[in-house]
Formats: sequence, C-alpha cells, structure tokens
Amino acid sequence: MRARSGPTVEHRVLAVRLRLLRERAGISLRAAAEALDAHPATVRRIERAETGLDARQVSELLRCYGVPPAVAEPMMAKLADANLPGWWHRWRDAMDAWQQEVIGVESSASLVRTWHPALVPELLRTPAYAAALHRTQYPDDPPARLERRVELLRERRRRMRERGADLWALFPAAALHTRVGGPETMAGQRAALAEAMRERHITVQVVPMDHPPHPLTGMPPLHLLRVPAPEIGDQAVLETPGVRVDVVDDPETVMAHRIRLDAACAAAPRPGTPLPE
Repeated sequence: MRARSGPTVEHRVLAVRLRLLRERAGISLRAAAEALDAHPATVRRIERAETGLDARQVSELLRCYGVPPAVAEPMMAKLADANLPGWWHRWRDAMDAWQQEVIGVESSASLVRTWHPALVPELLRTPAYAAALHRTQYPDDPPARLERRVELLRERRRRMRERGADLWALFPAAALHTRVGGPETMAGQRAALAEAMRERHITVQVVPMDHPPHPLTGMPPLHLLRVPAPEIGDQAVLETPGVRVDVVDDPETVMAHRIRLDAACAAAPRPGTPLPE
C-alpha cells in the first residue's frame, strides 16, 4: 500500500528514481540504510513515497550510490517542490483513504478511463446528482462534509479541464434510469451528459439496456489512470463499494484490466451516439 497522505507525482517520480539508482549501483536496502544509520524500512518507505524526502537523507543516498553531480544536483533542486502538499490537501477531511492514495496520480493524469456498472461515473456527475448520491452512501455525514465532497469533485473536474486531460467514460443506460435524487436532478444530469459529449476532451459511451453482455458486464467500477511520466506506470483502481478498493500498478494486472475495458468499449455503441431514452 502507498502512503495515505497522497504524494504528488513529482514526489513519486523522485522516489522511483532513487530506487532505480540504488538498484543500478548494486546497493542493497540494508547497505543504503546503513549509510543513513537507519532501518531498511526507512529506505523502503522513501522509495515508495511513503514519507517526505529529507534533503540530508537524499543527499547521503545519492553519495552512497555514486551518483555524479550532473544527475544528483537536478534531483536535489526538485526536492522542495516534491515535498509541497498537493492542491487537494485542504480537502483531505472529505476524502476516503483510497482517494488520498490515488488523487496525486489522477491530478497529473493525461487520460482517465472509467467504467461504472450502475451509475453515472463520478467525474461526469453534476453537483446535485453527486450530493444526492452521497446522502445515500454516507448517511452519517454532516451537511458540511457532504458539501466538501461535492466541492472536491467540482475542483477535480475543473483541474482536469484546465490541463486538457482526456476523460473516457463507459456506463450502461440503466444508470440513466436509476433515480438519484428527484426528477429535476436526473434531468439536469442527462442535460449535463449531453453537453459533456460535445466537449473535445470527453468521450462518453452508453451501453443500451438491450445490449448483449460485454467483457465488463457485472464488473465493479474500474478506473485506469495514465500519467505522462515514464517513471510512473498506468494505474488501475478497482472498487468494490462498501468492501474494499484496490489500487494496482502491476503492469500485467493493469494490462489485463485495460484489455477488458478496450473490448467493452469496442462492443459498445460508438462515441457520440445520442443518449438512449
């Protein structure tokens, strides 16, 4: 499991580079830890971005690995920015633990692909739809926290739009008939979907209710995140609502989920098809 504090992509990239430099130098975790006069778990946490990047420790590790100044100095120069809290830090009180784990990656993703088996996918929800759903999913939340959750969703959408990230969503037409809130809320959600389908960076595919089964039929919500940083591989987020959420970065597992999503999208009506009634 990664840090629950939600490290930024810049932090993750430096952490991965430290691990790669250690491995290329043939230095074990124990030897690296001895250079820091620390436990091997400390180095492991640094390499997994589970703790802040301390300048003294990073400098000592780079020296231990024999990293030349031309490589070490740019890395040290990036430490301050990597240690800054992400923009989402102020909303941590409104986030579930798994969201804190993945928000840093989503915030730098160039492409987010998402499937939901029963509802409008989160990043396409209107504030009214999201609020009505939150009242059902989090009945014990006070109104102030519910509003914070909706604010966070609005900010995630705004930042995706601002950086020109692509969103590709697949969901069944049944989601348009599952009444979340009242008729006005559903009408507003349908109108917002129709508008989103005209945006350049958004692709929406809706599977008709009489459509044959496809590779994701019956599967829980799935999200695939792609970050334009070679050190950070694609990630898959697989939700089992109310039970657990798995955040996966194993390349083979992520590829298996991508293949299923690709096949489901290929079987669905083409993007741009009008919303079914």
